[in-house]
Amino acid sequence: MTRAVPPPPFWRAGLQLAEVRWATSALALFLAGWFFQSVAAPVAVWWTAYLACYLIGGWKPALSGVRAAFQDKTLDVDLLMIVAAVAAASIGQVFDGALLIVIFATSGALEVVVTQRTADSVNSLLDLAPEQAGLVAADGTVRVVETKDLEPGQRILIRPGERIGADGTVIDGVSEVDQQAVTGEFAPVVRRTGDEVLSGTVNGTGALVVEVTRPASESVVARIVALVDEASGTTAKTQLFIEKVEQAYSFGVVVATLLVLLVPMVLFEQSFADALLRAIVFMIVASPCAVVLSTMPPLLASIANAGRHGVLVKSAAAMEAMARTSVVAFDKTGTLTEGVPEVVGVTTESTWTESAVIAKAAAVEAYSEHPLGRAIAHAAVAACVGSPAAVDFQAMPGRGVTGVVDGRRVTVERADEGSATTGTVVVVRVDGERAGTITLVDRVRPGAATVVREMRALAPHGVLLLTGDNESAARSVADETGIADVHAGLLPEDKAVIVSDLGRRGEHVLLVGDGVNDAPALAVAGTGVAMGRRGSDLAIDTADVVVVRDDLSAVSCLVRLSTRAHRYVVANLCIAAAVIAVLVGWDLVATLPLPLAVAGHEGSTVIVALNGARLLRRSAWRS
Repeated sequence: MTRAVPPPPFWRAGLQLAEVRWATSALALFLAGWFFQSVAAPVAVWWTAYLACYLIGGWKPALSGVRAAFQDKTLDVDLLMIVAAVAAASIGQVFDGALLIVIFATSGALEVVVTQRTADSVNSLLDLAPEQAGLVAADGTVRVVETKDLEPGQRILIRPGERIGADGTVIDGVSEVDQQAVTGEFAPVVRRTGDEVLSGTVNGTGALVVEVTRPASESVVARIVALVDEASGTTAKTQLFIEKVEQAYSFGVVVATLLVLLVPMVLFEQSFADALLRAIVFMIVASPCAVVLSTMPPLLASIANAGRHGVLVKSAAAMEAMARTSVVAFDKTGTLTEGVPEVVGVTTESTWTESAVIAKAAAVEAYSEHPLGRAIAHAAVAACVGSPAAVDFQAMPGRGVTGVVDGRRVTVERADEGSATTGTVVVVRVDGERAGTITLVDRVRPGAATVVREMRALAPHGVLLLTGDNESAARSVADETGIADVHAGLLPEDKAVIVSDLGRRGEHVLLVGDGVNDAPALAVAGTGVAMGRRGSDLAIDTADVVVVRDDLSAVSCLVRLSTRAHRYVVANLCIAAAVIAVLVGWDLVATLPLPLAVAGHEGSTVIVALNGARLLRRSAWRS
């Protein structure tokens, strides 16, 4: 069975990026200059190689720095590095300046590769959706059309082994579908009539007829790409703070560099060349490039890792914020539960059997669009209970349905409230006489209790259940999942008020929901998480995070990953600050060789970038 094509490896992705090609060329020229210098070639030869390294590796940072200085009136760290390199060449230290150019270009290229890897991890899904699909016409004939032209309501034929071209619902056929590329499920899942299928997944050995539910522009694949684009264009709050500090810090470095240049000449009568060399070293080691690179690589790598596991984080700010989660709030229906009613019990009266009660009810419910009716009809099919055709079908708004089955009037209607402590009970009557009852419940998702327990450990101030359902249904789910704090019977605005109040008290609330009624609360939560498979478009658009495969366990994994990313950011900042402090102190109180200054400071830049990239590993997801 065909598998999704994974994102390209680092080296292959890098070769496709201009920044990497420029950095590689600069490195080659530097090594050439170093070789010629080592073998005592004419000075002009190795100076030419070094200066070419300056040009190839430094033109883009120089252009960026000049534009920032003149257009944005800001002092860019790129410009500081170029000035330091040129100054080094001006005093004959062309080797050291070229080394600075190479390491700085390599650091920038590495950041670009990490950023691109984030997009590639999810953008590779674009290649999953086939370009064409078999459209089933009204007369049953099949013709090939472009998948981008498919519209909701149309039906497509998915042959064995083909990729599914659109999000839709199976209306005929049974097959196993490999969804790993989109949802992360390690084994194919069975899909039959009524089940949802996703574009880009691979059909197994059976044939399926699928009714398209979303246009190509709104499919799972298209939404994933849109969310990645949005995430790539955002900046975490920590990064915004760093950028603000960078401006003041860079200005301070320029002032301090001038003082390091002038003070020794005025007070200690140091030569201009010695003072200039010390000032150049100071500018290099004090520059904030490692600090700037400390935040985004871990966060972007975390977003990429989450994307591989079917979780879409819309921004680096959202990834960073989840580490601060102090309260977790769950919606009930469709979040902690499956969101679909299911028959769990049948009672009978007199001589009626369970199969007979289900058969009569399913016969009339076959014509109903109500979720309870569909659940009863599905239960009859699952139990292999034959349902004769009903005639004279009538819907009774707010009550149920009725029809004639085998000459007898069958009525299925909701029981009075309070007839059961949990679930929904419908009464089946034949010719006015009660034949039995059918109990339906919204089952709790497998593993929901485990996820709640994990989130309780991650959120120091507790877990809440927020639902618009009645108290008894809410308490039943809460008892089964281990949630003590329950808020039932809530309107959408009530959920938002509760979440807002918690936020005003200083709590960072992570809310998990799926419906339109959750959207207001998702908007005001510290972090909003939407269940993507059954989630409403409004909830998905409002949330900061979308769990595409509706796997609750992904929420706890994501919070742990965010916490780990935060630790990596802090570690990177400590590394960068420590290196700067040591090298600056060394340069001020002693003589710091320029090559060591370049290797130490720019080496720390590479270290923090590589440290962040470690979060791309699959093991980081479950750690």
